[in-house]
Amino acid sequence: MPRFLVCILTLVLAAAARADEAQIRRVVEAQLEGAKVEGIAPAPLGLYEVRVRTPRGVQVVYSDADAAHLFIGRIYDTKAERDITSERLRKLNAVKFDTLPFDQAVKIQHGKGRRVLAMFSDPHCPYCRQFEQTLQQLDDVTIYVFMFPVIRPDLADHSKAVWCSADRGKAWVELALNGTVPAAKPTCANPVEKNVELGQKLGVSATPTLFFASGERVSGVLHPADLAEELGKTAKR
Repeated sequence: MPRFLVCILTLVLAAAARADEAQIRRVVEAQLEGAKVEGIAPAPLGLYEVRVRTPRGVQVVYSDADAAHLFIGRIYDTKAERDITSERLRKLNAVKFDTLPFDQAVKIQHGKGRRVLAMFSDPHCPYCRQFEQTLQQLDDVTIYVFMFPVIRPDLADHSKAVWCSADRGKAWVELALNGTVPAAKPTCANPVEKNVELGQKLGVSATPTLFFASGERVSGVLHPADLAEELGKTAKR
């Protein structure tokens, strides 16, 4: 086949497969009640990833080329055993770790503390309490705890009392792990309300929510092996 014909056929096929981005934007924003589409990109299976800004951060839906069908869910690669959607969301919702206001966090250091982890946690969250048990097993890590009392806002004074304690790290662990309320009065200047505002701004919608040095986030409890793997990636950077 002459080379110029091959080129023409290639261009025709590419045009046929090109997404109608304007149509995708119109349909997705209408279906999701006016949510703002931030970008569209090719995705596996011949679909298109549609990035949507929500109060919970950037979310992803999938569309065919002309938005005749939308797919809301996760794409999982069974051969590679990878949750492609979750991996993508972690990157899309990453933050600049060094810009987090660490002066608003309770700092807890295990060993030399060379690995770092930031965490939004509610002391009255059962999953947070479970995760605290995992954190106690870590060595060579610095944990920045942004106290985020949203499950029982009526008990926010417990978090404030942690901040007002002489040893904040110890007070946090005793509260989060054992439910022991600090003896300190919750009347000192504290960043608890600022932390709630920060979490809402960052789209934190579950506790615990973890931020690694890469800026990537994970919502929910991690198994010890998975946490060790993530911190290992951090250590290599």
